[in-house]
Amino acid sequence: MLIFGLGYTASHLARRLEARGWEVSATTRDGRGGTIRFDDRASVTAAIAGATHILSSVPPDDAGDPVLMHYGEAVACAPARWIGYLSSTGVYGDAGGAWVDESAPVAGRRPLRNAADLAWGALRGDVRVFRLPGIYGPGRSALDRLREGKAHRVDLPGQIFSRIHVDDIAGAIIASFASDATGAFNIGDDMPCSQNEVVEGAAAMLGIPAPPLIAPDDPQLGPMARAFYAENRRVANGRAKRLLGWQPRYPTWREGLAACR
Repeated sequence: MLIFGLGYTASHLARRLEARGWEVSATTRDGRGGTIRFDDRASVTAAIAGATHILSSVPPDDAGDPVLMHYGEAVACAPARWIGYLSSTGVYGDAGGAWVDESAPVAGRRPLRNAADLAWGALRGDVRVFRLPGIYGPGRSALDRLREGKAHRVDLPGQIFSRIHVDDIAGAIIASFASDATGAFNIGDDMPCSQNEVVEGAAAMLGIPAPPLIAPDDPQLGPMARAFYAENRRVANGRAKRLLGWQPRYPTWREGLAACR
């Protein structure tokens, strides 16, 4: 497996694969920890040519998708039998709390993310695009934000989000290796709910009071958080279950947070 970008989710996947005996290589900007520098074109091109599986977890920047810009042609022509891309359910935009599946239009508020999602899907016929909602897991959950004093409850009745434990993302990717199904897959848990419900549940697990409600325009919320709360949707995961044979290990935030304690 060659992984472009070794962030939180991709690192978790790499550890799971290595535990199964896989050989995993990865690119990073600086070549840390024995990874391949992204701008080392000769080494990256050789890694693409030698990989059976290629995954990009690199989001687009202000210029577009850097992997496609620099290595898209090499990936398109690679002998790899499996290609994957980690996208975002943000490509659906605001659904007013309605359910969205993979047939929903790609019309989110970030045009470069939308373009990258569609470009990866069109790169070649065997690409799997994994659309991910809010990612949480060990070291990155409502429990951690509460401990750090960074958790919020926002006064937005009816606001619903989907989320996914990082281990379930890895599980979905691994499940896809044995499936011929391609295209886009929503990888979310079985119980979309408000962020307030998760924060309140996490506070109860820790035995501490939940933070007070704040207004959506409260200055405690930065630009990214405000953008997050500006959207409202439930993400359907049925296609991944049917075609990949995947089932989330943590079907709701309750099981997922319990595993993060």
